[in-house]
Amino acid sequence: MPLGPWKKKNKSTKEQLVDNEEVSGGHAGAGSLGKSAVNGAGLPPPPASLRPKLVFHTQLAHGSPTGRIEGFTNVKELYAKIAEAFNISPPEILFCTLNTHKIDMDKLLGGQIGLEDFIFAHIKGIKKEVEVHKSEDALGLTITDNGAGYAFIKRIKEGSVVDGVKVICVGDHIECINGRNIVGTRHYEVARMLKDLPRDRPFTLKLVEPMKAFEMLEPRSKGAKPASDNKIGTGRGTLRLRSKGPATVEDEPTEFEEKAVKKVDDLLESYMGIRDTELAATMVEVGRDKKNPDEFAMALDETLGDFAFPDEFVFDVWGAIGDAKQGRF
Repeated sequence: MPLGPWKKKNKSTKEQLVDNEEVSGGHAGAGSLGKSAVNGAGLPPPPASLRPKLVFHTQLAHGSPTGRIEGFTNVKELYAKIAEAFNISPPEILFCTLNTHKIDMDKLLGGQIGLEDFIFAHIKGIKKEVEVHKSEDALGLTITDNGAGYAFIKRIKEGSVVDGVKVICVGDHIECINGRNIVGTRHYEVARMLKDLPRDRPFTLKLVEPMKAFEMLEPRSKGAKPASDNKIGTGRGTLRLRSKGPATVEDEPTEFEEKAVKKVDDLLESYMGIRDTELAATMVEVGRDKKNPDEFAMALDETLGDFAFPDEFVFDVWGAIGDAKQGRF
């Protein structure tokens, strides 16, 4: 199929890609891609006996004993294992960070976990409702999701409309917009909903902030900077989680993979107002062996048919992958 308007396929809107960033997403552990090829998009999860026999250590970010989890192959299963370890409900988990208990969007768990990474789970804390006056077309928000139906704020642009509303913080889960519950809505759809709100009118957000221990309270963060150099974990290998198909253990990412994923993630923010490193990594995988933009567009449609990408975005992603191959970054 040549480039042109793509129709969305009838897939559940609750099926999430990570940001990886990001699970996509954004990111330490989320912004890189291993060496294996696309592994059977749409395949059911493998039986437990065939899943990677890996054990990870985890804590609740606001404070808890250390738990051990294993036997998961995607983010939803990971949340279920963490919830079981701490006797909480999986929907209580907003997102996870790697190797830090802080709300650090540079360390957001996305599509990959270093084999020696320590997982910190951030759970629901205070609920809050805020009215915002949209005085400009752009609010200054970058949205990502947690891989299980929760969209949350990954970055707040300094000097923006939202930056002036100090109660809104990086890490806040967006639960409702103008009274409409958006749990289960894809992050790019949430970004579009916010962008389409009429200018010079107020709107209301219901937010849920991550729970914090008293000693963790610190100045409000603007979140991950787009130009940050996100490295993956501390181990020599990674476990790559996939929204479709089995998890795989992969080698450390190559320089091409790191640079290409970073550039595609930047393009996602520029065009769609999201950061999602698992989505970016999948697009790099799809495009690394394609010979022209039309072939790349057809492969994207087959692999990610529930997304509707602008033609200009597809061309720019194709160019970014080509630049990375040629070492032009």
